[in-house]
Amino acid sequence: MSQPAAAASYGQSLLDRVLAGTPRGEDPLTHVAELPARESQFTQWPQWIHPDVVDAMRGNGIPLPWTHQEAAASLAAAGEHVVVATGTASGKSLAYQLPILTALAEDPRATALYLAPTKALGADQIRSTIALTEQAESLATVYPNAFDGDTPTEVRQWVRANSRWIFTNPDMLHIGMLRSHQRWAHFFRNLRYVVIDECHSYRGVFGSNVALVLRRLKRIARRYAADPVFILASATTAAPGAAASRLIGAPCAEVTVDGSPHGPRTVALWEPPLMAEVTGENGAPVRRAAGSEAARIMADLMIEGARTLTFVRSRRGAELTAMGTKRLLAESAPDLTERVAAYRAGYLAEDRRELEAALADGTLLGAATTNALELGVDIAGLDAVVVAGFPGTVASFWQQAGRSGRRGEGSLVVLVARDDPLDTYLVHHPAALLDKPVEATVTDPSNPYVLGPQLLCAAMELPLSDAEVEQFGAVDLLNRLAEQGLIRRRAHGWFVTAESNPHASVDIRGGIGKQVAIVDAESGRMLGTVDGGRAPATAHPGAVHLHQGESFVVDMLDLEEGLALVHAETPEWSTSARETTEIVITSVLEHSEHGPVTVALTEVEVTHQVVGYLRRLPSGEVLDSVELDMPPQRLNTRAVMYTVEPELMERAGITADRFPGSLHAAEHAAIGLLPLVATCDRGDIGGVSTALHQDTGLPTVFVYDGHQGGAGFADRGHAELLRWLRATRDAIGSCECTAGCPSCVQSPKCGNGNDPLDKDGAVRLLTAVVDSLRGAP
Repeated sequence: MSQPAAAASYGQSLLDRVLAGTPRGEDPLTHVAELPARESQFTQWPQWIHPDVVDAMRGNGIPLPWTHQEAAASLAAAGEHVVVATGTASGKSLAYQLPILTALAEDPRATALYLAPTKALGADQIRSTIALTEQAESLATVYPNAFDGDTPTEVRQWVRANSRWIFTNPDMLHIGMLRSHQRWAHFFRNLRYVVIDECHSYRGVFGSNVALVLRRLKRIARRYAADPVFILASATTAAPGAAASRLIGAPCAEVTVDGSPHGPRTVALWEPPLMAEVTGENGAPVRRAAGSEAARIMADLMIEGARTLTFVRSRRGAELTAMGTKRLLAESAPDLTERVAAYRAGYLAEDRRELEAALADGTLLGAATTNALELGVDIAGLDAVVVAGFPGTVASFWQQAGRSGRRGEGSLVVLVARDDPLDTYLVHHPAALLDKPVEATVTDPSNPYVLGPQLLCAAMELPLSDAEVEQFGAVDLLNRLAEQGLIRRRAHGWFVTAESNPHASVDIRGGIGKQVAIVDAESGRMLGTVDGGRAPATAHPGAVHLHQGESFVVDMLDLEEGLALVHAETPEWSTSARETTEIVITSVLEHSEHGPVTVALTEVEVTHQVVGYLRRLPSGEVLDSVELDMPPQRLNTRAVMYTVEPELMERAGITADRFPGSLHAAEHAAIGLLPLVATCDRGDIGGVSTALHQDTGLPTVFVYDGHQGGAGFADRGHAELLRWLRATRDAIGSCECTAGCPSCVQSPKCGNGNDPLDKDGAVRLLTAVVDSLRGAP
């Protein structure tokens, strides 16, 4: 038998072992795919690389580069911005190390900047870069170093004065380098390259903010007569060149053909069964939790001797899954209980490194982790990956799946569906996960709620010229900011006023404006912050708040003071807010008619109010509903909407009394499925449905961005409306429940208590809408 076939059978044998442990009568497996192995594609070292750099690579065990590494590196060395978008463990680091180390070896004054979304990823890259620079005398003065929030003050001064390759994150670039660029003049003057690692992470409001931070960086570099080349590394995404161009604001070449090897993989899609003994809201059936199902699968795999990594969606979930695995192993293989652990953000760096080493060398046979192990950390030799709940994007799924089989051997990947419409759709429509191109990254740097504060930061760094303001299309926006006393126009440009403190007021990861501090009332310890717009839904009195494995319950929320007080408590339940929402159309941006269906992209004002919360057990069972009286919140944003003439609904077999439930169920499911076409999380968006909307006079469904000014998600939904609504209909139809459940049409945030909901009516409605969009008679 050939090696690939033998290896592929190993993944199948692991799956057979897991299936053998499934309770009698259950059939959770919905699809199995065998993905073939890929052979290495090597090429020669290009002539332009400095000989010392080639020697350093060879000294670190790299005899030759793969084809995609050489292609991206050569484009960058020739002065072209480039993004390399290839799979996990494809050595993307080499694509930027080659041109940067060559430039630093040839010019003793040249500098480079590396940006990563997480500190852990940056730390890994520093270690590998140091290993290379120690190989050659011409690289001895590079001094690769971190410059981030954890860097002590005295070390920061040394780094600024001596390091020629600085590793940081967009947050520190925004507030620690650009704001005080005069102190970094020598660094910016000699800046040759900027690396943006894992650039697919920059999406939505975070991505839009980072796009503007990068434009500010280019502006400062021009001030010092530098013109750096940008090298971006990404997971496989749709149109990576276009996404990278939006991010850096300049044309960007793309390299997407992966020359690295990987072993064959068996990919299994797994749907936990509905539980007859447990019911949720309104008596709806509930699925067995993905985390507990994943714990059983990991225990079976460990008993089989397979090194296994299980990805879950939350820190608490990682702890619970590891505990559940230990409990199962204690019954059947007690000698393995000490060989499983949780891994997540919040651990000390030395504890994380110890866990990584133990997992890599086999001392640790299993680990449950958040996406903390999705990026960057090099762990080879894993036999299996279990993904407990679709991670939000296809790119993230393949990043996690790519952790298995990295030694070229066979491996198993299991996706366990959560109680969620998108998970339901994917396990019943495997082509959408396994065959489709990955999502396009969504950013919108023109969002005025993001652009305004960023322009204030830019003006504080260097006065804005009229030409720059026009280039941003922001003349009216700056005039409004001038009326607020935040900026003034002078003869030589736009200057911020003494009242303005823009850098401190911008949270580039999504929150703009006042933050709410979460404080332990007993110790006075500050646990973190939450954006003021999200606080009523996440930090309301009675909410369960998790912080680095500790559990707290909120006692008081004061939005005016920006303070939430909590006390330590570990209840057996979790909480989810219930909100009521009203929506008003303020302008129509795009509009199209499809017979009895009208589609539009609109600007809207959304008024929502948290009216209570549900307490749920880990099984999904609802304990009770608690009422709250919270102040209303207003949001100006963008929405995709469609209206349906009542006659169409009646022809589809939906009587007038069923209109509200049918529209409501279709709206809930559509919110759950938008991440299929836009790189967003369900929490980034909201929706409203009504049988008679005041602005349209018709049955109407809205799905809107949950960020001021919009984040680009509604725009993406509008562009992909037909595919999105067809998938929504199919997800509802694929669910085996009779009247609706959290896997199809129920929403955990519904302010109406998921009532009324009409599952059959939603399928009929969406079928009629899809047919109209396709132009069917």
